Amino acid sequence: MKIAFLTPEYPHPKIGNSGGLGTSIKNLAIGLLEKGVSVRVLVYGQKKDAFFDDNGILIQQIKNVKLKGLSWFLTRKKIEKKINQLYVNKEIDLVEAPDWTGISSFIKPKSCPLIIRLNGSDTYFCHLDNRPVKWINKFHEKRALQNADGLISVSQFTADKTNFAFGLNKKFAIIPNPIDCSLFKLDISRYKVDKSILYFGSIIRKKGLLELPLIFNKVIERYPDAKLVLVGKDVRDIISGNSSTWQMMQNLFSDKAIKNVEYLGAVRYDKIKQKIQQSSICVFPSFAEAFPVSWLEAMALEKPIVASNIGWANEMIDEGENGFLVDPKDHELYAKRIIEFLEDENLCTEAGKSARKKVETSFDIGVMANKNIEFYNKMTNRE
Repeated sequence: MKIAFLTPEYPHPKIGNSGGLGTSIKNLAIGLLEKGVSVRVLVYGQKKDAFFDDNGILIQQIKNVKLKGLSWFLTRKKIEKKINQLYVNKEIDLVEAPDWTGISSFIKPKSCPLIIRLNGSDTYFCHLDNRPVKWINKFHEKRALQNADGLISVSQFTADKTNFAFGLNKKFAIIPNPIDCSLFKLDISRYKVDKSILYFGSIIRKKGLLELPLIFNKVIERYPDAKLVLVGKDVRDIISGNSSTWQMMQNLFSDKAIKNVEYLGAVRYDKIKQKIQQSSICVFPSFAEAFPVSWLEAMALEKPIVASNIGWANEMIDEGENGFLVDPKDHELYAKRIIEFLEDENLCTEAGKSARKKVETSFDIGVMANKNIEFYNKMTNRE
C-alpha cells in the first residue's frame, strides 16, 4: 500500500516551522513504514518545488502558484494534477488531507481516493472559542468535507462538534493521534524531578493561558515553593489585538506568584522533553483542542496531568487515575488538584505510571498504525 499525506507543515529543517499537525503526520508515517506501507508527504506552501527522502518517508515540496485573485484555485489544481500523476504512475493508492482551511475543497482526483482527517478546522476552533469564522474558510472546509471519499476524526468530540458547526451529519472513523512510546521513556537517573508545574505549547488564549496565572496565584497561596515553567511560542491575542499573550499573562500573576514563574519561550524539541522529565506535573487548561499530541508526550513520560474537562479530554485521560480533569475557569478546584499532586509524591508516581500504561495500550503507534491501515484498506477495497 502507498499512502500520500497532503499538508501545509512537516517537521524537517528543509520545510520550515511545524506544529501538532506535522508531528502527528510524521508519527503516523513512521508507524506505517514499519508495517511495510510506503509513505509520501506532499507539503504545499513551499518556497520551491523539490523532492527528498526523510529516512524512508518521501517528501514532495510544492510551491504555491502566485497569481492575484486566482492563487488559491491554481494551487489546488496544481496539487490535483500532481496527485493524478502519482496515482496513474502507481506511486500512491490514496491521499489524505487535513481539514484546516479546506485545502482539498476544489481538488477532485480522477480515481485516487481522497480522505480528510479532522485535527480541528478553523471553523471548529472558532466554534469552540465562540468567535466568528472567516466565511471563505468555512466555505472551503465544508466543501472539502462534503466532497471527501472518506472521513477520519482524531476524537469523537471533534467529529460531533464539526458536524454541528457545519450543519452536517457525516460519519467519521475515530482514530486518535499516535505517539511512539519508545521515544518517550522516563530516565530518573539522568533528570532530577523538582516541584515544578510545566505547561508546554503555544502561549495563547484558547489554550487557557489567561486562566493559568489565576490558577497559579491560588497554588502559591497554599504551596509557596511551587514553580511554574512555561515553554512555547508567544502568540498575538486575536480577541484583544495585543501582540503578546505572555505580556497579558504577566499582569494577571500576583506579586508573589510571578517570582516563581519561568518563561523559556520557544525551545528545541529535545529541551522540551528534558523539561517534561524534570517536572512533577503537567498542566493543560485548554478550551480548544482536537486530540493534542503534547498531552500524549507528557503521559508517555509518566507525568500526571491536570487538564481541562472538555470533550476530547475524556477520551484521553481517566479522571482520578492518570490525571485530573477540571474546568479551567474553576481556579479554586484546578489549584486544589495541582496541590494534591505536589503534596503526595506517591499519588504523583502512581498517576504517572497509569498515564504511561494508558498511552502504551491505547495510543502507541503500533496500535494506531494498524487501525489506520484497516481504514485505508476499506477505502482502497483491499479487504
